Amino acid sequence: MSQPKLKAVNPAGAPPAPYSQAIEASGVGRFLFISGQVGVGPDGQVRAGVGEQAAHAVANVNALLAEAGMTTGNIVKLTIYLTDGAHLPEFMAAAGGTLGEPPPATTLLVVKGLADPSLLVEIEAIAVA
Repeated sequence: MSQPKLKAVNPAGAPPAPYSQAIEASGVGRFLFISGQVGVGPDGQVRAGVGEQAAHAVANVNALLAEAGMTTGNIVKLTIYLTDGAHLPEFMAAAGGTLGEPPPATTLLVVKGLADPSLLVEIEAIAVA
């Protein structure tokens, strides 16, 4: 199966951002919907701090992509949940450079809490192939 063509849609006048305002996907044959991934390692333990949790959540997303024969370049949409807006710089330091090209359409939300109070970040994704 051939790789889908992903085109960033960033119209003139849109605010600058490290993500795409929209992604147009053509030649799509498969969709992968990735449930929210959190900072829990293979041992089942929640990692300490938002940086470690972000790194593990990204690793979990990447493992699911690989299992489906995809890479970060197949991601068209990310939704990121942080439990505190003050965590954004540490999150970006740990996970900011991990997006494919073009960068996916992305939404970041600050939420009151996640399923477990010790969780600080959750990442869900949609990928196409």
